[in-house]
Amino acid sequence: MPIYEYINDTDTQVIELLRPMAEADKPVPDPAGKNRKFTRRHSVFGVAGASAGASSAPNMGGCCPCGKSQSQCGQN
Repeated sequence: MPIYEYINDTDTQVIELLRPMAEADKPVPDPAGKNRKFTRRHSVFGVAGASAGASSAPNMGGCCPCGKSQSQCGQN
């Protein structure tokens, strides 16, 4: 189930709700009970990490689909 962000038109408070996609644009009850109106806003996420340098995964050499090395497998 996706998380949607809703913003209050008056004081720009942002809340997040976990809702089914079918309910994404349904009215949002004011969590503070002040009758404020919230509208869904476009939200994105970002991922931070190391630069796109060389992979640190080890080189496994020539492996056969059976899981053995090619020198141990009789399929090749």
